[in-house]
Amino acid sequence: MKLSGVSSIQVADQTFIAASPDRIAEAVAAPGRWRVWWPDLALTVREDRAEKGIRWAVTGPLDGTMEVWIEPALDGAIVHYFLHCEPTGVAPDRVATLDLAGMNHDRRVAGKRMTFEVKQRLEAGRPAGEPPRTA
Repeated sequence: MKLSGVSSIQVADQTFIAASPDRIAEAVAAPGRWRVWWPDLALTVREDRAEKGIRWAVTGPLDGTMEVWIEPALDGAIVHYFLHCEPTGVAPDRVATLDLAGMNHDRRVAGKRMTFEVKQRLEAGRPAGEPPRTA
């Protein structure tokens, strides 16, 4: 039984990055990185919210939406990652037979790889407890 209005693939995650929201947004908005982070997904920008993040329509093996929301916090920002999709090429009555837990896990890991890559790049060389770099 499928619950109405609930996506089969549903990821919500967050990571703190000690960098300004505009620097984080610039890193996330680089289309060249999208294929690295999500190689099998086709992303179309639905809304570029600048330092607040970006929203995409997702197609490929999944159909739905994805968002990175950047929330200023302390001396950086919390990067919220959301993915709400349905597997494609599967009859609705067969979706429950898929390894949905495994699929959700894989997509959560892909989101963490993205945020940790951005975090590592933007925080590089910053001693712990020091303010973030501005350039």
